[in-house]
Amino acid sequence: MTDTTTMTGADDITELLADIFHRRGAESYLGEELTLSEHMLQSALLAKQANSSDEVIVAALLHDVGHYTHEFPENAAELGIDSHHDEAGAAVLSPWFPALVVDCVRYHVDAKRYLCATEPAYYDSLSDASKHSLSLQGGPMSSAEVKKFAQHPHLNAILNVRRWDDQAKIPALEAGSFTQYLPTIRQVVQSHLHA
Repeated sequence: MTDTTTMTGADDITELLADIFHRRGAESYLGEELTLSEHMLQSALLAKQANSSDEVIVAALLHDVGHYTHEFPENAAELGIDSHHDEAGAAVLSPWFPALVVDCVRYHVDAKRYLCATEPAYYDSLSDASKHSLSLQGGPMSSAEVKKFAQHPHLNAILNVRRWDDQAKIPALEAGSFTQYLPTIRQVVQSHLHA
């Protein structure tokens, strides 16, 4: 794996992400009937179909990258382990990506907790695996947590990424390849680093 302390630019992080997807993308997606990379690509496709900004498309693509940064077993959720992939993913991306991308990654689990607390029908729409992971992630937010989370400046983008995350679980759906997003990732990083 690339030493992230020596990476300096858009090409470095883009190549690292491409390498991770290539090496580990075929891993199962925590009790769902598709791989983790298929899920992430479907999320990005949904963001693209919604005419989202490049930053939000990249956030949707990378929202679960934190699963690749820990060495937890593939069945961690079944074992009752919360891998905290949201925080891990945000930590990996934060040196290179703008706050909007990082926040969508960091808070996509909290967004599930928020939606479960604010939309009664939302919980019923979750897959069994997502319901199980919710119990490991703290369950629905309290009213105080909801009030605080609702003030987040990127709330709409975070909730959109969460909803695409929930929808992006269709086995055998062709959603393209990671390679097609490389120019977009590189541009988002370059714009951020040179802002």
